[in-house]
Formats: sequence, structure tokens, C-alpha cells
Amino acid sequence: MQLTVTDLAKHYGDTAVFSKVSLQVNSGEFVAIVGESGVGKSTLLNCLAGLDQWDQGTVLLDGQDLGRLGDEPLARLRREHIGFVFQAFHVLPHLDVAQNVALPLMLLGRNDPARVQAMLAAVGLDGLGARLPQQLSGGQLQRVAIARALVHRPALLLADEPTGNLDPSTALRVLDTLVNQTRQHGAALVLVTHSQAAAERADRVLQLTAQGLFPKS
Repeated sequence: MQLTVTDLAKHYGDTAVFSKVSLQVNSGEFVAIVGESGVGKSTLLNCLAGLDQWDQGTVLLDGQDLGRLGDEPLARLRREHIGFVFQAFHVLPHLDVAQNVALPLMLLGRNDPARVQAMLAAVGLDGLGARLPQQLSGGQLQRVAIARALVHRPALLLADEPTGNLDPSTALRVLDTLVNQTRQHGAALVLVTHSQAAAERADRVLQLTAQGLFPKS
């Protein structure tokens, strides 16, 4: 799997959110993106997933141009090849933990309870599959989100401040889970973060500015 971004730009009206963003990420690589608040890190991540539109440039996933795909093939590509970990967890409160993790498989028509249970065990939630989200701590909920993002073995994992709402010790455990599971699956990981500890784990750290994406000195 290869993610290739070339001269990507995004504007809100006449205001540039970011411009001239170019990036290449290969299978098994961990890239962290840092930058000041409001510079568009989350917006960039949404563009990489095809969840948001951009004004110029290209996003290619294994040669497929996300900007040229219609809604249905783009949604199918996301379901099959992309995992997304949100800062706000976005678990469904009326589903138990195992059902939340199983959602990507259900959308793909792949009922695989054994894989769901193995994923829960891998993120340290073995035995908690029947619990509802409101019965879990913040750190446990983020691990549910990681398990859900990885259960269908995506080629690309995008993570938006996954430790931002957690205390430092819990954040470290969640980061370990995220990095270890991504590497085990051979996925490419692009992580947006304010955390220096998280960025230090990356193979490369890039800084987003209004002028582009540059190696962090």
C-alpha cells in the first residue's frame, strides 16, 4: 500500500487552510503530523480519507485517485482499506463493545466473531465485549476505537489526536496499543498529534503550516 499526496490545497472561502501539501507513506511506516492549533491538521486527515474535499492537488491510495471516485466507490474504498481513529471515540452507545468493534466487518458483509474477540484481546479488552460504552473508562473507549479501526485489517490507518483526551499514563498505554497493532498488521499509520511523546514514536515527523508540510527540525 502506498499513500501519495501531491500539492494538496484546501480553502474556506478566500482563506487557505493549507496549501502545497505533498506526502508519501508506505506500508508499515508511521508518520506523525504536528502543527499549531487551527492550521488544518484534522482537515488534512479528513482529506486523506476522502471524508472532506480539497481544492487542488491529488490523493492517491495504491494509485487510485480519491478525488475522481464517486461517492459509492469512495465509500467502498474507505470500508475496505482505511481505518480511522477519532479523538472523540465515536462509539455507538446502544451497541456493546464487541458490536462496536464488529461494525467494519458487518459493513463488509464479513461476520467474524473470532476476529473481533482476538482484536479485543490484542488491545487489552478481553472479557469486556458484552459491556456497554458507558461502563468503560476513557482509555478503554479509545482502545475500542483502535480495535474497531483495525479489525478489518486496513492498509492505511489515520488517527486524529487519539490520546488528546486522556491522562498521560493512559495516553502512553493507548499509544503503545495503536503503534504495536498497526505494525503487527503492516498498515501505514498517519497520526495527527500535539503530543511530543507520540511524535517521538514515529518514523518521520512532519510539521503542517499554511505554506505546506515540512520535516520537523
